[in-house]
Amino acid sequence: MNQQPDLTSLTAFATIVSHASFRKAADELGMSPSTLSHMMRTLEEKMGVRLLHRTTRSVSPTEAGDALFASLQPVLRDLASALARVEDFSQRPRGNLRINSSEIAARYLLNHVVPRFLQQYPDITLDLVTEGRLIDIVSEHFDAGVRLAEGVPQDMIAVPFGGPARFVAVASAGYLQGKPPLRVPDDLVHHQCVRFRLPSGRLYRWEFARHGQEIAIAPQGALMLDHLELMAEAAVKGLGIAYVPWAVAQPYLQRSELTLVLEEWCPEIPGMCLYYPGHRHVPAALRAFIDTLRQIK
Repeated sequence: MNQQPDLTSLTAFATIVSHASFRKAADELGMSPSTLSHMMRTLEEKMGVRLLHRTTRSVSPTEAGDALFASLQPVLRDLASALARVEDFSQRPRGNLRINSSEIAARYLLNHVVPRFLQQYPDITLDLVTEGRLIDIVSEHFDAGVRLAEGVPQDMIAVPFGGPARFVAVASAGYLQGKPPLRVPDDLVHHQCVRFRLPSGRLYRWEFARHGQEIAIAPQGALMLDHLELMAEAAVKGLGIAYVPWAVAQPYLQRSELTLVLEEWCPEIPGMCLYYPGHRHVPAALRAFIDTLRQIK
């Protein structure tokens, strides 16, 4: 065999033998009989053997053609089955979906998105991994990530959800009693702050803004934690001022266990985004998750 035959020619050959007719095969394949005849001559040249007996009224396989047809039938059936399974994936999303998320974002998804998603797409398995560190979702084999908009890499496609976010400074009434007043962020120098250690080991800087003025503070304090919920609990116990997302602080504020400080310096910021690489094919399971995310008001 001088050249490898292509799949189109082999499929056309099998169709001709099945119908025992160039005309019927040409109709099924959507081409003219002359084009099909030329394709078969080219196939025979590539394979170096005659495959079909042709007369003006009929066509039949040679001995070599019979052998080729017998071998092709199971291969073409398996190929058709494989393509049908892939098409089924595109029509009914299934398989595994891996999403890397912060813990706060995961809580939001579990409360507002995941129940509906799993109900609508029962054939999808969702693997939701919570980490505080920012990772490369491509190299670590995630389909998507979830972070605040400011943390999304610029080369990713971002899908916002959940509305704006807000970080707030909070303290207990017991801690604030008898302490210096807090009017501007610089006043924090006179206070104990519960500091947040990022997974990288770096201490988080508190960012404030008001009327276009932005201030980043490296707070001081005797206690450092690496979990936002624990920071709020530490503030409740009077161990200092904590700077946490509104979603973390809200239950304690509602129970009057914490109070807001520097409230005017804590504006809303762009909220959470699901993000994924734009240069790759978007899996059907991820498309389904995005569709569900967009249904949530």
